[in-house]
Amino acid sequence: QVQLVESGGGLVQAGGSLRLSCAASGRTFSSYAMGWFRQSPGKEREFVTRISRSGGNTHYADSVKGRFTISRDNAKNMVYLQMNSLKPEDTAVYYCAADRAYYVTYAAASYDYWGQGTQVTVSS
Repeated sequence: QVQLVESGGGLVQAGGSLRLSCAASGRTFSSYAMGWFRQSPGKEREFVTRISRSGGNTHYADSVKGRFTISRDNAKNMVYLQMNSLKPEDTAVYYCAADRAYYVTYAAASYDYWGQGTQVTVSS
């Protein structure tokens, strides 16, 4: 089992940057692909980005491509989301998630473990 705790959210002006962190417990962290999702009020949870077990492969939603970067440090059991050029539409609760599957999926239902989320608010 994996426990995930996000941090780093906050209030930022449009055009600014934030770096989210996700700390994972357990000895098998490197056995999971990791993803970030986000959810705004009244909307479904949406895929943001995913990173493979080794960190060698990444996937991004079109809405964040070129602005967000996912990375991981398996020695520290950490996943990061660097968010640049933030827009008001990026405002949401951001969730870190772990996936045991070996196929790439963008569906939230496919992920096995979730953090509690961290709020990101981008003001215009």
